[in-house]
Amino acid sequence: MDEKKLVEGLKKKQLWAYEVLYDRYAQRLGSVIKSYLGVDDVDDVIQETFIKVFKNIKKFKGKSKLSTWLYRIAVNICKDTIAKRKRQNHLLVDFQESEDQRISEPPAPNDVFKEVMDELSFEELMDIVAKLSEEDRLLIKLRDIEGMSYDEIAEILEKPVGTVKSRLHYARKRLRELLEEVEYDV
Repeated sequence: MDEKKLVEGLKKKQLWAYEVLYDRYAQRLGSVIKSYLGVDDVDDVIQETFIKVFKNIKKFKGKSKLSTWLYRIAVNICKDTIAKRKRQNHLLVDFQESEDQRISEPPAPNDVFKEVMDELSFEELMDIVAKLSEEDRLLIKLRDIEGMSYDEIAEILEKPVGTVKSRLHYARKRLRELLEEVEYDV
């Protein structure tokens, strides 16, 4: 099904369109949200994202891809969640999570982690990635795991493309430094 037909169905509030939207994007949104927030609040943010889509789909003008619009909504909700946590003095990430709460499948083979997967267990890698800032995790997730273009990421984060490229460069550099700290040569 093409995106235009899906958007038309969503604007007409057709149930099938929301089912297709959820099936197509919920898992990918969850993955991005998890990289931004950790495991906390992922389901709530996914639900809130789809509620906002339901309420605001008529405002979607099609100037960007539907997925870009969805990611922007999810990232904005993540930012709001982090701001609420800071106001309430909650921890941003619980680094004491049990192993069974972590992601159980390795990331896509074309991502930045490809070179170290042979030497490093996925759990060890996720522990290292968890040490990055929310923005660094999000940038690496969107570009290296989801395979999004710089333009799409810039639109989602509402930042210039040059800023996205620069920040991604430094996020990868920080990841490389963290990997080198645990004596893995990338």
